[in-house]
Formats: sequence, structure tokens, C-alpha cells
Amino acid sequence: MKIFKFGGASVNSVDRIRQLPAILRQYPGEKILVVVSAMGKTTNALEKVAEAFYEGHKEEALRLFQQVKDSHLTTAKYLLVQNYLALEAQLRDFFTEAEWLLHDKPVRDFDYYYDQVVCIGELLSTSIVSAYLAESGIGNQWIDVRDIFRTDANFRDAVIDWEVTGRKVKEEVLPLFGEDDLIVTQGFIGATSDNESTTLGREGSDYTAAVFANLVDAEGQTIWKDVVGVMNADPKQFPDAVILPELNYDEVIEMAYYGAQVIHPKTIKPLQNKGIPLYVKCFLDASLPGTVIHNKSVHGLPPIIVLKHDQVLVQLHSTDFSFVGETGMARLYDLLGQVRVKPNLIQSGAVSIQVCLDDRPARIERLALAAADLFEVQVERGLTLLTIRHYNADVLQRLTAHRQEVLRQQTWETVQVLMR
Repeated sequence: MKIFKFGGASVNSVDRIRQLPAILRQYPGEKILVVVSAMGKTTNALEKVAEAFYEGHKEEALRLFQQVKDSHLTTAKYLLVQNYLALEAQLRDFFTEAEWLLHDKPVRDFDYYYDQVVCIGELLSTSIVSAYLAESGIGNQWIDVRDIFRTDANFRDAVIDWEVTGRKVKEEVLPLFGEDDLIVTQGFIGATSDNESTTLGREGSDYTAAVFANLVDAEGQTIWKDVVGVMNADPKQFPDAVILPELNYDEVIEMAYYGAQVIHPKTIKPLQNKGIPLYVKCFLDASLPGTVIHNKSVHGLPPIIVLKHDQVLVQLHSTDFSFVGETGMARLYDLLGQVRVKPNLIQSGAVSIQVCLDDRPARIERLALAAADLFEVQVERGLTLLTIRHYNADVLQRLTAHRQEVLRQQTWETVQVLMR
């Protein structure tokens, strides 16, 4: 069995959705479970809906959601003839699921409402893809992954209950392959035992596919993207980026840890645990070899560059000039865990600690307020974090020229520079 994941870029237009049957027909007679992300910028659009709702702007939230509705109905009309009415009814059920919430007033944390609204994107895209594949002669079974992936209630970053989820996959998903060779489902989302929708973190569709791959002992997982494979840098930021034809699990985990957007940070572990190879291929030209990720050693890699903008530096200084030491660091990590933020870089001195974080304003404010009980706190925004794996002096000099360096951490293999 194979696991395929199609990202938002591969289903962001009528023309691109029409390419999917040709890709799938290259694997006749094989059992394939297909995980599909929300279309294009749908997740961003739904985030704005959730924000407007939570801020009390009900009419604005409904107006923004109407735009999402219209775009998906228009896509469906262009793609379908025979199956359109059935699909429209399915889409309107999901519209109603969101609108029922949007007519209410928020009484819970934002993250809860975020998940209830944003999850609709994957449900809409997969319904359209499934109906189009069926109309194209590719039989398939559509499933709501919220009925399969049981999670905790840590909204926006939910943790999967592997035992319950594994049982549901065995009892409810695998039997469907007796009816069709193809199953279509959603990435990124799950549900609690109370049937409240959850999300697995941004870009979590890769992780969804990896969980399925692990639970069904897949022969491989393929992520179909709009790039030729894994690159040594973001080609939108670095036009001279080159493809990496081969990587191992460890290297990809390091890349993900430092913020590379090609593979979700949690994706590799379920695959590595069972030695399942991961392929990154281009849906625009399926004949290209792409990148294979496995457990073998890989040598001679070029510099791998990750550039993260919108970084925040939180500077903590002991109030009485006592050493920070292990106690201060332990308190800091406890605070980071409480507000659920991951440091991108930490540097400590005798009486101070400096922490670089992604700019999530509400959580940064909570961290600063909590830390103020222990430290003097200063916050600086608008910074850029450069990470280079397998760096050399020329590349480092070129990428830091004309920038003011704030912090640097450097080993023989990796260098990180926080810059203004």
C-alpha cells in the first residue's frame, strides 16, 4: 500500500485538480490512500474568518466565509457535471457546520474556534477531489478523518491517541480497500472523544500521511508538491537553490527543526520508526525523480539554508544579578511549555538568557508577563533568523553582509545568526 499526500498548491485551481487522475493512473491496481490539504490559500482565508468571529465581528466573519463558499462552489461547477448536485449537498453540509458556530458568540479560547472553523478547508477540498476522481472514472472512498484520528483537546497542536487511532484505521479504513483501490481523506485535522474538531499544527497534512503510513505499514509515502523535490533553500528566496536528490531521516529532522517548510517537523518519526521511505515528487511533472528520504548515510551535501522572518528576541535578565544557572533555565523551559511556544534559539550567560521565537503576539505577551515575575524582560520584534547546515565561510559572509548581527550560535556543522 502507498500513501500519497497532495498539498494545497496541487489542488489550488481547476487545472491542477484535473492533473490528479493522470498521476493516479500511473499506479494501476495498487492500493493508495490519498491525503489532501485545503485548496490554495483557503487556510489563510479561514483563519481570517475565525479571527473576525472571535473579535465579535459576526457580519464580517460571515462575509469572509461567503467568499470561501463561493470559491469552492465555483471550482466544483467547473469540474463536475454528473456528480455536481451530490457534491453541492455535501459542501453545503460543511458550510452549515461552520455557519452554525459563526452565528454564536465566543465563550471559549480562540484556539478552540480556530480549529472548528479552519478544519472546514480540508473537508471541502477532499470532497471536491473525491467527486472529480469518481467522475473521471477513478473509483474511490471518501472518509472524514475526524472519525478516525482521535486526539487530545490541545487545540491547534493536538496530540494523536495512537492506540485508538490505530484501532479505527484497522476496523474502519482498511476494509474500504475491499470496495475501491483508492481512499481520499483529509490532512491536518482530527477530533477529540467529544467530537470537537482539532488541528495538528500548520502544515500537519504531511504528518497525517505519515501516521497513516505507520499504521498500515505502507511501502512508501509520497508528498506531491509544486517543486522538483527538496531544495537546499527556498527557491522563492534563493533563485540559485538546487535539488537534493537524496537525504536521510536525521538530516530532514534537522532541517525541519530549524524551520525548513518542505517537511513538517513531526512527519519523519512515524516513518523512521518503521523504515518507510519518503518521496518528494513534483505533481507538475511526475516523471522527475524528486527526492528520496531514507535511513542510509548521505555525504557531500551543499549548504542547506533556512531563513525565518518575523522573529522575536526575548531578553531575560536576573533581577538581582544572581547567576541564572540551572534554576533559571528550568524556569524558562517551564514557562515555554506553559505558553506552548518553541524556541528557535536560546543563548544564556551568567545573569541573562536570550530567546528567539516565532512572532505569535498573544503567546509572546503571555510569556513576557509570566517571565516578569522572575526576570527583567525586554522584547524586540522584526528580526530575521538565518540557519545554515553544512555552511562555508563564503556562503555565511554573503548572507550576513549588510545586516546587523544580534546573536550567533555556531558548531562545525550548523550556524545560526539572528539579524536586524
